[in-house]
Amino acid sequence: MEIYNKNSVLITGGTSGIGYQATLKLIKNGCRVIVLCRNQSRAEDLKKLLENDEISSFKINDLLTLPIVDLSDLNSIDSFAENFLNQDYDVDTFVFNAGLQYTGSKIARRSTQNIELTFAVNHLSHHLLMQRLLPKLLKSKSPRVVITSSEVHNPESPGGKVGGKADLGELKGLESSFDFLMIDGSNVFDADKAYKDSKLCNILFAKELSKRLRKNKINIPIISWAPGLVIPRSSGGFFRYSRKYNEIGQIAFAFLARDILRITSTPESAGQDLLDLVLSDRYISEEFIFMSNSIKSPGEIILEKGNISEEAKDQSKAKKLWDLSNITIENFLDNSLF
Repeated sequence: MEIYNKNSVLITGGTSGIGYQATLKLIKNGCRVIVLCRNQSRAEDLKKLLENDEISSFKINDLLTLPIVDLSDLNSIDSFAENFLNQDYDVDTFVFNAGLQYTGSKIARRSTQNIELTFAVNHLSHHLLMQRLLPKLLKSKSPRVVITSSEVHNPESPGGKVGGKADLGELKGLESSFDFLMIDGSNVFDADKAYKDSKLCNILFAKELSKRLRKNKINIPIISWAPGLVIPRSSGGFFRYSRKYNEIGQIAFAFLARDILRITSTPESAGQDLLDLVLSDRYISEEFIFMSNSIKSPGEIILEKGNISEEAKDQSKAKKLWDLSNITIENFLDNSLF
């Protein structure tokens, strides 16, 4: 069993699924965990889940901090960041794990600032958090950033081939307005493609972040990863939003993938992978790295270095996404981002 160093971790998407399992394991390893919660109800539910998983009230009170932050509202994120920077909290690792998906919907959902919700939560919130909270990370002796993406960002991957394929085009949607439907400028909404595009944004963001930090001689490991297909037996988990649009199809797919083909991971297993990415010395690198859960045979899934898509390798597109994301944020906030 690997022995981890104690650490302080800030995580988004830590109240359910993979993120919850990672939060649970981090606390069991004695780490201090800051879980951003959408509202007070989610914070209370998280405490109850941890108590049910035999985490003592003492550990919850001592190791867990639950700030209320709405990732669909840039003002909420900015207010949290301003307060957090002025508090005496040390943070060693950022885990940007929150990922919204509502495949099946024909209508785009919107953030507080009227930005398409998938892009706002999965990419833009983390883009803002990273830049605003960087001063905290620079104080750590062992800083790290872990960003959850997906293999579906790659049109050549099995999941990426199904349905609309990830393709940001020339970022015309983001370039032309703040109320775009699709990042590539299409005026026909495709919720599945919107999710895939956001996962591509995660990798481009990670690569550009790594490049900018190294240019400033700041050595922080930047790790993006793809958990693979994670389907729990409960009614919760990652597909909880999209399930209502095709419940029978979702149940049939889950049974086939999980129980017949055995090509899925459990939230517990993927949570352990995320724990390793956060704490293990094996993933310390001066260069951006992408890890992926690869299927070796039915029931055998291994986390290893993966391949990103050709579009994800486009450094000029990574820079353009970064710059346009800054412009989008600055349209609503007074802060200037680097």
